[in-house]
Amino acid sequence: MKVHLKQIPAEGTHLKGKEETDILELEDSQVRPLGPVEYSVDIGVSDSGLFATGTLRVDVELECVSCLKRFVYPVRVQNFSAQIELTGPELVDLTPWVREDILLALPVHPHCDWDRKTVCVGPRLHNLNVEADSKAPNAWDALDHLNLNRRK
Repeated sequence: MKVHLKQIPAEGTHLKGKEETDILELEDSQVRPLGPVEYSVDIGVSDSGLFATGTLRVDVELECVSCLKRFVYPVRVQNFSAQIELTGPELVDLTPWVREDILLALPVHPHCDWDRKTVCVGPRLHNLNVEADSKAPNAWDALDHLNLNRRK
């Protein structure tokens, strides 16, 4: 997403559009974009920098870490913002900032039941019943029985 500085009026401008998903540079087979990256940003220029604020959106297909089923996850960045120091060229590329915010919005451990409408059939620990005051064996207790004075 490139911006020409000379085309930005003093009061700023609003840009709305779509970019191809190759700007995301995704090399992970478990994350697949399903459509273009849509953006709606306000851009302005100050004395020594360019600022951009707005929203980003793209739908991606992810793989559930529990059941391994593929599902659609809508990535929405509602508070996109970037401040870029101007160093000389009249063309500024916002792609690295757009890519970073979208990648940070992806879930680290995606689950197909993220929307609470789908029921994941993957393994769950439903039968785990641990009470706070129960006396569970302490792994460190085994060290009390260790004989360090033993010679061979």
